[in-house]
Amino acid sequence: MLKKVISVLLAALTAAAFPCLAEAQTAAPSVSARSAVVISAADGRVLYEKNSHKRLPIASTTKIMTALLTLEAASREDKTVLIIPEMVRVEGSSMGLQVGDQLTLTALAEGMLSVSGNDAANSAAIAVGGSLKQFAVLMNQKAAQLGLSDTHFVTPSGLDNEEHYSSAGDLAKLTAAALQNSEFTRIVALKKIKVQFFDPDRTVTYTNHNKLLSMYEGCTGVKTGFTKKSGRCLVSSAERSGVCLVAVTLSDPNDWADHEKLLDYGFSRLTRYQADDSEFCVNLPVVGGTDHSVLVRGCQSDAVICPVEDVQNLQRVVELPRFVYAPVVKGQVLGLVRYSNEAGTVATATLTASADVPYQIVQKNIFIKLWDRIRQLLSV
Repeated sequence: MLKKVISVLLAALTAAAFPCLAEAQTAAPSVSARSAVVISAADGRVLYEKNSHKRLPIASTTKIMTALLTLEAASREDKTVLIIPEMVRVEGSSMGLQVGDQLTLTALAEGMLSVSGNDAANSAAIAVGGSLKQFAVLMNQKAAQLGLSDTHFVTPSGLDNEEHYSSAGDLAKLTAAALQNSEFTRIVALKKIKVQFFDPDRTVTYTNHNKLLSMYEGCTGVKTGFTKKSGRCLVSSAERSGVCLVAVTLSDPNDWADHEKLLDYGFSRLTRYQADDSEFCVNLPVVGGTDHSVLVRGCQSDAVICPVEDVQNLQRVVELPRFVYAPVVKGQVLGLVRYSNEAGTVATATLTASADVPYQIVQKNIFIKLWDRIRQLLSV
């Protein structure tokens, strides 16, 4: 069992690395949204919330789910879809699909995420689910799989329906999951996107409706929405210094400015922490080996995203046994360095052997062999 042999308080070091962290945090923002939330995309940690579980109409932010299911289907087979009348028989925003157009599922996802094409959402839903009704079943199954308890889908586009709703908290969870899909992440980050059509062969350039892509440093997406019933809805994501956030506002007349405030606040609450023990080394005794010791070296820990207060007053503890038995293999983990506070472990860095130490083969002379035989006889 590993024994703690070195314990060093790092309060002064942490204070130097992260000066006045508590003071640097901005006050919780005041927003005009009826409902809002900011989360860490990495672990779902809620950094700010206002009525985040309230069920509300969500307009075209619905297309986050529609696009995710479409792109998951495309990853299995990015089939070409022939546009039929039923697909384009829908009101509202459009990517300009015409009956007889042919384009891939990925192209439909590009159209619904950039210019919020209701025609693209309908077309993808029928192509993937077979019908709008059956696609809604798939949407609700995915919602249940993701633990979205305040959500129920009826349409792929988000047009008003009494039974179609979600919450800011659920939309944030959904978006964090969608951002794990590389094609989704690629599409929502583009200010302009070129979509390829087949028969007739043409390329159409669309401009993303999400103004935050130009307004906010580090913005990486995601989706706008609006109906008279829902008001202005906005889901955004942003990344700075390895920290990725998702912000959601529902029924917010001042959503662009509110998202800037919400994201600023979120970034003030989180930091990327990586312990560095790459300069650490110590000789560890080896029993029964060709060498009496092995040099043990440290490394950098995996980077973690955590609240800024978690990296204050850290305690550094080196955990190593007093000795190890041969054989030792180069790269073998022999211990670790643990960084922790009252709340628990924040980061760990492994300690590994820098060389092989084989068994020491002992050549026994005739007297040692005779004594070994006598001991065997006496033990019978």
